[in-house]
Amino acid sequence: MRSPLLSRWSPRWFAQAAARVVFTLLLAWAAALLCVALRTPLPWMIGPLLATAVVSMWGGPTASWTPLRNIGQWTIGCALGLYFTPQVVALVAGLWWAVVLNIVWALLLGLLFGAWLYRVHHGPGPMHVKGLSRVTTYFASPIGAASEMTLMGERHGAQPDLVASAHSLRVLLVTLIIPFGFQWAGLSGLDATLPGARVVEWQGLALLALLTGLGGALMVALKRTNPWFIGALVVALALTASGVTLSAIPQWLSDAAQLVIGISLGVRFTPGFAHMAPRWLASVAVATVAMIVLCAGFAWAVGRFADLHWATLLLGTSPGGIAEMAITAKVLQLGVPVVTAFHVTRLAAVLLLVEPAYRWLYGNTADLAR
Repeated sequence: MRSPLLSRWSPRWFAQAAARVVFTLLLAWAAALLCVALRTPLPWMIGPLLATAVVSMWGGPTASWTPLRNIGQWTIGCALGLYFTPQVVALVAGLWWAVVLNIVWALLLGLLFGAWLYRVHHGPGPMHVKGLSRVTTYFASPIGAASEMTLMGERHGAQPDLVASAHSLRVLLVTLIIPFGFQWAGLSGLDATLPGARVVEWQGLALLALLTGLGGALMVALKRTNPWFIGALVVALALTASGVTLSAIPQWLSDAAQLVIGISLGVRFTPGFAHMAPRWLASVAVATVAMIVLCAGFAWAVGRFADLHWATLLLGTSPGGIAEMAITAKVLQLGVPVVTAFHVTRLAAVLLLVEPAYRWLYGNTADLAR
């Protein structure tokens, strides 16, 4: 009798896995073309995301291939880094106070989100979620670092399915609501900042790929979050800020990167997702919409002092994922460097502070039933 390990790595298993990946890519490509024809915002990401999510929840044979997702994150990281010319770096540095405010805002918003989820679902009543603990609502609520929050929560005894579903649904809703809302309101093309390189130079692109690839590999070795995105971003940013412009990123490569990132988000919505504590998901959806509204008010207030359009600041302060909001800013031409800087610093703060704050608030052996 063959062992499960051998059967998993058999030629037949590889063929089935490859077929699922190819099917998903074709599905995503068709959805992207449809969204292009319909002139939806971010067609190369939203189309694949929605199509993959729907088919995945129906139990379809979808799959995201990790190397393709990594290449997509690398591409977007490179493209964003090219915006950080010396002039732009000086502009962003002058907004340090807004960056700090955004970090404080995100941490407070996450704490309020978690407290609300616990209040609604812990006690007896029609909204009660069986077995819900304070640690689950705590790690389901931070704004950013979804995968890391799931792992941290599981380490402290949280219910990982509820934590992961809350983050996945929040990112999905933000990725859909804000771009469609901005398109409806005509909020695009407000950023005069252009990338440091606008011409594709193939030799320069090869060198850029090598250097940023090494940056991504270093981040992987250091076990950093989003290593291929952050590694490529840091290297491309450093080169551009130093006045070195090697090459622009081809548009078709940027579109392909959005497609595979959309797939990686869509496959999170498994058949069990829709049946997982509907009351929990409904509360997360309501809270996400409320957070978007609150972030819009916060962005408007900061914009009065920062001399930036509130739409750019909303992308930077929104409860969405770093890659998704940066792509939105890039496609809609809304303050790409500002949005990127806000999200990168917020991500770092969440990763550094959320777990120590949990220990400070609840102790190392918190009563999970509280």
